[in-house]
Amino acid sequence: MGAGHAVAALLTALILGTLGAVAWAAGGLSVLTEWDWRALRFTLWQAALSATLSAALAVPVARALARRRFRGRGLLVTLLGAPFILPVIVAIMGLIAIFGRNGLVNDSLRGIGLPEMSIYGWQGVILAHVFFNLPLSVRLILQGWQAVPAERFRLAASLDFGPRDIARHLERPMLRNVLPGVWLAVFLVCLTSFTVALALGGGPGATTVELAIYQAFRFDFDLGRAATLGLVQIALSVGALLLARRIAVPAGFGTGMDATGAPPGPGGWRRGADALVIALAAGFLLAPLLSVTASGLPRVGALPADVWSAALRSIVMAVTSAALTITACLVLALAVARGAGRWVEAAGMLPLVASPLVLGTGLFILLRDLATPQQMALPVTVAINAAMALPFGLRALIPAAQALQADYGQLAASLDLKGLARLRLLVLPRLARPLGFAGGLAAALAMGDLGVITLFAGDQPTLPLKLYQLMNSYRMEDAAAASVLLMALSFALFWLFDRGGRMDA
Repeated sequence: MGAGHAVAALLTALILGTLGAVAWAAGGLSVLTEWDWRALRFTLWQAALSATLSAALAVPVARALARRRFRGRGLLVTLLGAPFILPVIVAIMGLIAIFGRNGLVNDSLRGIGLPEMSIYGWQGVILAHVFFNLPLSVRLILQGWQAVPAERFRLAASLDFGPRDIARHLERPMLRNVLPGVWLAVFLVCLTSFTVALALGGGPGATTVELAIYQAFRFDFDLGRAATLGLVQIALSVGALLLARRIAVPAGFGTGMDATGAPPGPGGWRRGADALVIALAAGFLLAPLLSVTASGLPRVGALPADVWSAALRSIVMAVTSAALTITACLVLALAVARGAGRWVEAAGMLPLVASPLVLGTGLFILLRDLATPQQMALPVTVAINAAMALPFGLRALIPAAQALQADYGQLAASLDLKGLARLRLLVLPRLARPLGFAGGLAAALAMGDLGVITLFAGDQPTLPLKLYQLMNSYRMEDAAAASVLLMALSFALFWLFDRGGRMDA
């Protein structure tokens, strides 16, 4: 338990200490400028609009998936989880291929004489956020549908309920319970948006708070302003998290004998509408990825040597970051399971509200007497990536660790099983699956990260940064090939860790 307290204290010091270091180096906090207030307003507006669109569009898709059975449904539901571990810069490449100036959509608009659309600016930021968060919203709402006991649907059928009656008495109460949490989850993700705004926004009218922090560091070197913006972002995130605990309305369905059991969906025009909704959602989510893959796959073998060096650098960083995440998750989860206190779990969640750019800059300030920024770029990036992936790993590991303690804790204590023997014989075999998932998630997220490394990389770019540089140089063919390579490596790392956790578990 002492190790858990030590890791929790280290995380707290990392999140709050780095922010304090930035403010101290600046001689205090700075007053926000008019541009900062504009970035704050845009951040709140785009997060609210992105969350609203994602949640609203997800409802008909989740309804269609819940009440229809078709070949490939399981694969489609699985693919809906892919954008979460998909490198953001790869998805942006795909969106540009479809919605960019020479993309499929604008080619079609020109062909029928309509004005073209631009993916750059606020509309591109909203489009990209909906692309990333629509699958997450669908999965969460679909779980809500599947959580309605089958007995409720059978009772509705015995009462001869039509689609409107089912919507009124079953679906709407479930949505009142689920939708607020879905909306707030997407809102929180969009609050800390960086790569999307960097690649598609960035102008005066499309700058998020995170991008404003980057600009304060990179171009103005105004540490006081960056620290103030970091505090503002933490306050916004904490406010959203607190609101999420209060806003949901219980559905009140009670329990049942079955986990799921929705009856066959209604026929007629509703069957056609469900098929259309599923087809549109699948096309919107898969077309950008298929476009990038088709254009970039033939050129992967011809990528220049510096791209392969960046790929190797990213792999080493991702694996190291995943190892750190797994270790910290395991220590914290075991401490929480043994009753270490709610503050330990809260410390593990702290990275959710922090700005990676503020964390990175704070570490550089604290360590600047030991090495140059270029020398510290990769180690600091590894540490920040490990910390940022920690909350997601903990969500998967804490329930399993609590079940382990409840089921085997007393038996292990009676056998005096402790230390390395307990870890080898009990903990690792029983927690292998969630540990593998947490490691795969951490590796994939670190592989595709384009955050701290943009500040201090120098001549040692990672693969996402190299891809961004290729895009800025208008070497779009090489960028597409690098996107395919990055996507393949991210999914491969996730699969290897996840598969390793499931083997012999």
